[in-house]
Amino acid sequence: MFESMGPLTAGPWIYAVVAASVLLDVFLPLLPSGVLVIAAATAAAAGTAGQMNTVPDIVALIAIAATASVLGDLAAFRLARRGGVRLDRALARSRRLRDTQESLGRALARGGGPLVVLARFAPAGRSLMSLGAGATTDRRTRDFLPWSAAAGVAWACYSVGLGYFGAHWLGANWLATGVSVLALFAAGAGAAYLMRRPATAR
Repeated sequence: MFESMGPLTAGPWIYAVVAASVLLDVFLPLLPSGVLVIAAATAAAAGTAGQMNTVPDIVALIAIAATASVLGDLAAFRLARRGGVRLDRALARSRRLRDTQESLGRALARGGGPLVVLARFAPAGRSLMSLGAGATTDRRTRDFLPWSAAAGVAWACYSVGLGYFGAHWLGANWLATGVSVLALFAAGAGAAYLMRRPATAR
């Protein structure tokens, strides 16, 4: 299957596509960045199995995905920090976003950095967390950055691991990719559930 993907996965193209998708999906959560990372990792597994000649490097793939994740988080954080009154007005129009911002602000004020890591796996959680943290006036970039880095590395390792090991166990085919994507969505659903639980329940 992945032999036909050679032109896409060869050279720097796959890295550029993954980096751009991961970087931008903090603003456009519908971008399939996780699916792209899994597909690239599956292609890497196909290469190690001798099915392809030129494949992504697994370590470089993790590094690029994690770095792009952190850069996107910081861009959203700084945008929210500078948004000021306009961002507050936008949040005020949505009760859900306003409530989310307030709860994130309280969690971060209590030192809830692990929530940043958890949010990285939840659908749109990365966007809400980065923007919410940036809009919280007592949050500094140096407080947010280590947790964003931990979240990016954890997410990149998990996503790449799903594609890579799934392909080794099930074969480099669409079934392996589909199972890996389902596992990624399951992690997202679990993270979203934990984020919705009251703080006292956690």
